[in-house]
Amino acid sequence: MASQYIDFDTLKYFLYDLHELDEVIKQERFTDHDKESLDMFLNSVKEFSDRELFPYFKEMDEQPAYHKDGKVFVHKQVEVMMKKGGEMGLISGTFDYEAGGLQLPMMVYTASAFIQDAANNHLPGYVGLTLGSAELIIHFGNKELNDTYVPNMLSGEWGGTMCLTEPQAGSSLSDVVTKAEPTNDGYYKITGQKIFISGGDHQYADNFVHLVLARIEGAPAGTKGISLFVVPKKRYNDNGELIPNDVTTVADFQKLGQRGYCTTHLGFGDADDCRGWLVGEAHQGLKYMFLMMNGARIAVGRGAAAIATAAYHASLQYAKERPQGRKLTSTGKKDLDKSQTLIINHPDVRRMLLLQKVVSEGSLSLVLLASKYYDLKETTKDPAEKEKYSLLLELIIPMVKTYPSDAGAYSVSNGLQVLGGYGFCADYILQQYYRDIRIFPIYEGTTGIQSLDLLGRKVVMENGKALEYLTNEVMQTIQNATKFDDLKIYAGKLGEKLKLAQKVIVFLTGFAQKGDFEKFLADATPFMEFLSNITMGWIWLDIAVHAKNSLVTGQTTYSDTFYESKIHAMKFFFKYELPKVNGLAEILLDEESLTTAGEKETFNL
Repeated sequence: MASQYIDFDTLKYFLYDLHELDEVIKQERFTDHDKESLDMFLNSVKEFSDRELFPYFKEMDEQPAYHKDGKVFVHKQVEVMMKKGGEMGLISGTFDYEAGGLQLPMMVYTASAFIQDAANNHLPGYVGLTLGSAELIIHFGNKELNDTYVPNMLSGEWGGTMCLTEPQAGSSLSDVVTKAEPTNDGYYKITGQKIFISGGDHQYADNFVHLVLARIEGAPAGTKGISLFVVPKKRYNDNGELIPNDVTTVADFQKLGQRGYCTTHLGFGDADDCRGWLVGEAHQGLKYMFLMMNGARIAVGRGAAAIATAAYHASLQYAKERPQGRKLTSTGKKDLDKSQTLIINHPDVRRMLLLQKVVSEGSLSLVLLASKYYDLKETTKDPAEKEKYSLLLELIIPMVKTYPSDAGAYSVSNGLQVLGGYGFCADYILQQYYRDIRIFPIYEGTTGIQSLDLLGRKVVMENGKALEYLTNEVMQTIQNATKFDDLKIYAGKLGEKLKLAQKVIVFLTGFAQKGDFEKFLADATPFMEFLSNITMGWIWLDIAVHAKNSLVTGQTTYSDTFYESKIHAMKFFFKYELPKVNGLAEILLDEESLTTAGEKETFNL
């Protein structure tokens, strides 16, 4: 297994220098924090990850979670993750002091979780889902719910989950049928099933607090009739004792990857004695859940970026150690009298490694930028600034979730290829990263769902105002790049792609204006890839501008080679990845419809 899973210098460079964390911690909410204290926090997370997460990564895949006699059994490090996570603030970090939190910026929490995800992506989800469900209770639950559940969740004594998906209702939440029957005693009787519940049960938590979407009897049809409930695995009786709450662990799904991260099938009310407590107002459940979804989708992008990063370092280490073949001489032939060269000296291997570098580092920068927008829209007092960062965040969130996931899987696949036949063998870790990352394009809304959201909602949101804000940000970077002679050509290339994006968007929205929404959205997924690649071109040009400026001014924290490598990576992205936008534009500007369902049967058996 590789001895290094992240480049800590790159993480800190993006966090402190490129994305200017100082700008965020000037906000009133974060005045108790400074760079030194936050650096200490990140260093402690790295030490914890080195000691308690990374060494168990392969073992957790080989000893997966399993279901037996109505219980789920997981690896012993889950207990360490829950308890130490509670002690270190890995569950409560972003919450208010009054709720037992540390009031950390989302940027810092994201950076800390990225370290953990890269070290062992099977473990952070246990605390991450507990954080998410506690956050729902804190934001929308009454004092009794907060007092009863939140302290034990933040300490890691109790786990938490979010229960949306049902056997007959995946992404189509309007088809949720789990029922909530009101009683005269302040609770509801819950009946139904939920599937794909991450971290839904294991032996290392005394209780599980499930946040369940259910439909109160007589509620309106569709998503407008869905409410949110706290449904604990165990509830308190009149004597203050924890007793079973008729929540059954039906099964644990055996998966392609993330095998150490349990994924359960839960049954509620099989014995007609499952009690749930309404969170907030009736029929507002989906609204409450989706108010937390930006954080959840940043988390998915972060996790995918982390796996892609760890895979990059594993394949890079292999390429530096594996001798094979010989470099070509000036005659174009191999000199067999010379010893074999390391495979990192072969151009095609370097191409694959650079692909991994630009995808993983670019994804990390994108995720941190989204976290910055999140922090600023939550804390700024200026209404104009709040609107700007809110709209920017809404627009890029589908890309933040999707690009690291889809491009990350492609990146890890290339990392596996670097190892050749060994990459396909269980002796080497790349095949595990490849399996682990494959779930990320599915988590928290599939690529198709995110693409429909991006094109169908976000691009046209408020008459294109969000897109206008993003365009202004890109244009500012282009303008900054033109100040350096060796970056002007790349500024010009990105400017051309921006014009192409405007052409594509005008063409596609024309169908929406005519009421042909099926044609408007039929190629939403190619559009996602199209706009994401342009956005990543901006991300990389911005990195290069900052690196170049540091070299020119001499205001450097790291070696000249460090900054030069970022500029080289930008050039690689612009040569090998950004031109793909042209082919995608050709697809998107073609009026022929080949995927919409028609009268003729396309898929003949």
